[in-house]
Amino acid sequence: MNILITGCNGQLGNELQLLEAKYQQHTFFNTDVNELDITNQLAVDDYVFRNQIDCVINCAAYTAVDKAEEQKELCTTLNTVAPSYLAAAVEKRGGCMIQISTDYVFDGTHSTPYVETDTPAPNSVYGCTKLAGELGVTKFCKKSIVIRTAWLYSTFGNNFVKTMLRLGRERKELGVVADQIGSPTYAADLAAAIMTIVEKGVKPGVYHYTNEGVASWYDFTKAIHRMAGIKDCNVKPIHTSDYPTAATRPAYSVLDKKKITDDYQLTIPHWEEALQRCMDSLLNQ
Repeated sequence: MNILITGCNGQLGNELQLLEAKYQQHTFFNTDVNELDITNQLAVDDYVFRNQIDCVINCAAYTAVDKAEEQKELCTTLNTVAPSYLAAAVEKRGGCMIQISTDYVFDGTHSTPYVETDTPAPNSVYGCTKLAGELGVTKFCKKSIVIRTAWLYSTFGNNFVKTMLRLGRERKELGVVADQIGSPTYAADLAAAIMTIVEKGVKPGVYHYTNEGVASWYDFTKAIHRMAGIKDCNVKPIHTSDYPTAATRPAYSVLDKKKITDDYQLTIPHWEEALQRCMDSLLNQ
């Protein structure tokens, strides 16, 4: 297949590129904004037609959650409009699409893991635009999959793991939110799952994927510091109310993964094991 990867310079896009050597039977077209402006419908149609794209993996998104509250128009263009353009273009070729979405489509009021059939109720601009993007992709491309993920990190780009490593080395004390619960997700594991789906064939619908297990941001930070051997920084648990942000975060956004493990025979690593692999890579850089 000819596979288009958008947002190739991001965390997930970079992780997918690392896997391409394993899948030499496919031809990959790695694009970011300089190679393809996905907000330009004519450009998208032309690129997909000219390169005979069979599958789109859309990793491009507006992800600055707090800034999105002010930059609603830009966020909507990237997270809602552009995915629809990609979906419509690849549909004309009879192709498939994998759209990456987020736990922020839920309001976080559950006390048990969210399943794919739970009714979304986003309470941020980011969450609303990502949900609208899901609906657009499934509307315009019959063979499309939406994968909701959460708390993504990798050795690439800016992310929570790198920030906590830096702050742990710079500061004697750190307050980290302890009343938001989710599942940290190593982008390398998500990338591997995506390529398994490509190989086994797209079964249209919504899927959830994160690493196994649950943690608070505080637990996550403590694990990062322990694995990095950071001992001189006192990490204190704080409440969400102690750290006000422009966008509301879900207090509980654990995603149930039974559907994706059943349909694609995936074995999902625990978040601490995944974090250790990422930390080993980071500390060896």
